[in-house]
Amino acid sequence: MSKKPRVSTAEGEGEFLASYDPSRFERFSVAVDVVLVAALEGDLSTLLIVRDEHPYKGQHALPGGFLKKDETLEEAATRVLRNKANLGGVYLEQLYTFGEPRRDPRTRVISVVYYALVDEARFRAAATGERPVHSGRIRVPWEGETGGPVKVVDEKGRALALAFDHADIVGMAVKRLRGKLDYAPVGFQLLGETFTLLALQRVHETVLGRPVNKDSFRRRMLASGQLEATGRAQSGVDHRPAELYRFARRSAV
Repeated sequence: MSKKPRVSTAEGEGEFLASYDPSRFERFSVAVDVVLVAALEGDLSTLLIVRDEHPYKGQHALPGGFLKKDETLEEAATRVLRNKANLGGVYLEQLYTFGEPRRDPRTRVISVVYYALVDEARFRAAATGERPVHSGRIRVPWEGETGGPVKVVDEKGRALALAFDHADIVGMAVKRLRGKLDYAPVGFQLLGETFTLLALQRVHETVLGRPVNKDSFRRRMLASGQLEATGRAQSGVDHRPAELYRFARRSAV
């Protein structure tokens, strides 16, 4: 019995791709948005831009943009932060994909969202840089990890109108941070290279939205192995200088 000639996989795939018609399937747009978070004066804050075109012209939105054909998602997030929020060299982590069919009135747009944590100094520098970005303070109406949309207010406490579903996106970022606080270095990422135990406690309270017991917090942190004493103390303070620590393992969140 004669055998049928074998057709190489590569050859068959080449023929298939040459005749493939991508217009057979509906196409969607893909965007990347970035939630930049910092802890400022007892509040979680984020950077926003004011939209200068429709839809939602004049409303506040997270730094974002459409994915380019030849870039990865992370490259797009890095580009967005650099071009719209004055920031580079920031660790990014993918947060969630938002794909509700009518989240964008223009067309079906799926947004892959990243979040980034920065210390207060870098956040303030970005907010006062050349590009028109605004600092907004996050107000969380739910406890723990309940989740849901949040409000973002200006320095006078006035609610800012957020475009698209960005209130839900910022809320998801807060929920993620609260959930990771006990097992990932979230608190350290929101601080500078050195810090006091009190500053670390304040950051944890800011993320959680509630006070923590000072003594038990100090014991837990000192026993965690995550802290390293610098051998130095605060300077330029009008009280007894506190000891300075650093994070012992500077890893990504």
